[in-house]
This record gives sequence, structure tokens and C-alpha cells, in this order.
Amino acid sequence: MKYKDSELIINKDKSIFHLKLKPEDIAEKIILVGDPGRVDLIGSFLDSISISKQNREFKTITGTYKSIPITVLSSGIGTDNIDIVINELDALVNIDFDKRSDKKEHKKLNLIRLGTSGGLQKNLPVGSFLLSEKSIGFDNLLHFYDIDEDEENKEFTSELKKHFGWPLESHFPYTINGSDELINKFKNSNCINGVTISAPGFYGPQGRKLRIPTRYPELNNKIKEFKFSNHKITNFEMESSAIYALSKYLGHNALTICAIIANRETKDFIGDYKPTIKKLVKLVLDTISNEQ
Repeated sequence: MKYKDSELIINKDKSIFHLKLKPEDIAEKIILVGDPGRVDLIGSFLDSISISKQNREFKTITGTYKSIPITVLSSGIGTDNIDIVINELDALVNIDFDKRSDKKEHKKLNLIRLGTSGGLQKNLPVGSFLLSEKSIGFDNLLHFYDIDEDEENKEFTSELKKHFGWPLESHFPYTINGSDELINKFKNSNCINGVTISAPGFYGPQGRKLRIPTRYPELNNKIKEFKFSNHKITNFEMESSAIYALSKYLGHNALTICAIIANRETKDFIGDYKPTIKKLVKLVLDTISNEQ
């Protein structure tokens, strides 16, 4: 299959359309962050930096940490941006730009989202680190692709819809697992494992009401009360469902680890969470650079 110019857009300098990156610019281990400013923070931990590029909110550096090549890339906020980031990262390693066709050998990336999040359970203290075993997509992105949930998650999602009395018929949630391989790498890291909701907004979709009333004011209570097997929903953020879904079906490993900076149940909030983020950065870098 040869990709048309309008479907795979390559810039004149042979870089991919939005990220403005060339295949040789990225490592197999990639840390994704929302905030472009956080790229520089993580960069301060690296031993060296060989690539530094930016287009719009997409800022990228590639360097080494303990001699291991690592790329750090900012996605901006939301699953719509993740649709761009994951598809273009995959194209960089699995499509031959000259022939405009798939490479014969598939290359697998290891993608770790490092971010911040709001906790939904009382036993999730601010300052803790939450590893997302599953992500529930409220964003609808997966429904535009001809891919389905794993069989093991279909019952989970079915029970979730029943529990919510899901009101949006054209906007069903979906559930996707994080990478077992990456989850196992962090099993001794003192992270709390949980189930994350990726919301398509920060205010109404996460139950915040300012000057516009929310249509489903009981949604957050329903979320906190939901339990399936040994799983409870632990936190909100805005990207993981798309990262997990697209990565899984493109053949990559993906995992999200977030610092809990607010708890919606206890109303706690960390005013200065930069030290917490630095601890998380060090944890992630040390873990992914360990090849054992």
C-alpha cells in the first residue's frame, strides 16, 4: 500500500507534518508530557542532548540518560493532540518516507506519559504516583477507528455503562489496558496502580461547574462508587485512553504514570508540585534506563 500525499504529509525537509521530526530524531524510549515547559525540566536530568526541535505545542528533545537514548516530547492537552502524536511517531519508525509504504520490519516504541492528575478516591493522597493499569476513554476517539476493545475489557465497559446509566448514546466509553511489559518494569516503584478516566475537557467533563451547569451532576459520584472485580476508578486526566488505544493497535508499549496533585474527594491540592514532578521524572528515567 502506498500512502497518498494527502494522507501521509511529509514536509520538504523529509520531516513528518506536525511534529517536524525526521526518523533519525527519535529514540525507542519516549517520554510524553503535556506541557512544553516540562520538556526542559526533564532535559535537565539528561546527560546530553543531541536533538531539540519545536513546532507549535510539540517540543522534542533527544539525548541520553545513563548512556540510554531517550526522547522527550510534549503533546499539548487532550486526546485530539494524542491522535497526531502517536500516529506520527509510528509513521517515523514504521513507514518508509521515500517509498511511502510500510517497512517490512515493525519497530516497537516504548511510550510513557508522565503527567499530573486529580485523584477520585480518599485513599489516593496528593503527592503519590498513580500508574494507570487501565484507561477509560470518555473522548470518543477510538470509535473513529476500526478497532475494538480487548475481550477482557468489554465486560468492564458494559458494567460501567450500566452503572452510569450512560446518557450519551453516540459517545460510549471504551476501556484499554496499559502495556504489561511496562507495568512490570514499575512493579517495585511504590506507584499505586489504578484505573484512569481520560476526559475530553477539564471543567464540565470532569464534573467542575463554574458559570455553566453540568448536565449530569451525579457523574462524579457514580464514578467514585463504581467497582468491577478488584478495580475502582482512581483518577481523571486527559490523554491516556488515546495513548493506550493507538499504541496497542499500532504495536507499541504505552503506560501513564501521573503525580496526584489534587484530590477531588478530600479537596486537597499541592500548590507547588514541581518537587513532586522532579521525583517522578527521576523515578521514570531510572526505571526505563535499567535494561534488566
